[in-house]
Amino acid sequence: MIAATGGDPSALAAKAATATIPVVFDTISDPVKIGLVTTLNRPGGNLTGLSVLTAELVPKRLELLCEVVPDAAVIAFLVNPASPTVDPQKREMQIAARSLGREIVIVNASTEREFDTAFATLVQRHASGLVVSPDVFFNTRRDQIVALAARHGVPAIYARREFVAAGGLMSYDTSLAEAYRQVGVYTGKILKGAKPGDLPIQQQAKVGFWINLKTARALGLTFPITLLGRADEVIE
Repeated sequence: MIAATGGDPSALAAKAATATIPVVFDTISDPVKIGLVTTLNRPGGNLTGLSVLTAELVPKRLELLCEVVPDAAVIAFLVNPASPTVDPQKREMQIAARSLGREIVIVNASTEREFDTAFATLVQRHASGLVVSPDVFFNTRRDQIVALAARHGVPAIYARREFVAAGGLMSYDTSLAEAYRQVGVYTGKILKGAKPGDLPIQQQAKVGFWINLKTARALGLTFPITLLGRADEVIE
């Protein structure tokens, strides 16, 4: 069997590769909309897995960033225009920004070279904060993104703990470890004889909040006590 744990690209690649070998995937898109399965309750065929929250968490990331930089009137939103979830994420961001009285600047990057342009744009637009959308490509370039945020002195919130471990300010997202655990549970069931098509698509809802205080001090920021108390992990 195949455990396709690289998000949408690996799930779609596994589907294209075989119609018989069982596949357990995790995806940040609606598995029905992108053609992985026919229904969520009874996927049918040889694939099953879980869908993690993405666009639904965008407003919370913006809210957390605004608690740390309450005077930020303009906030940049870094997205990959090639991502299948970019449109719903942008819609959720704009709705959340209007409710908080913030202006959003969308900056795009789908190649390594475009990150410099994206950050130059947010500086030009006087953005005082940055929300980085969840994206597999961004995960592979996290050191570059974190370094650019530090170079330009912009407070940023990310979608993976790994960004915070690499020096990012903070992150809020579903737990990657929990997603892998759920993939493992389904993998075990299939190896014991269950059919993928009979296992409903799971919706992963467990989230985590991570803070890097060293980065906060470098940016001259102080986290409210209430936020520190809500963090799953505080990196000193």
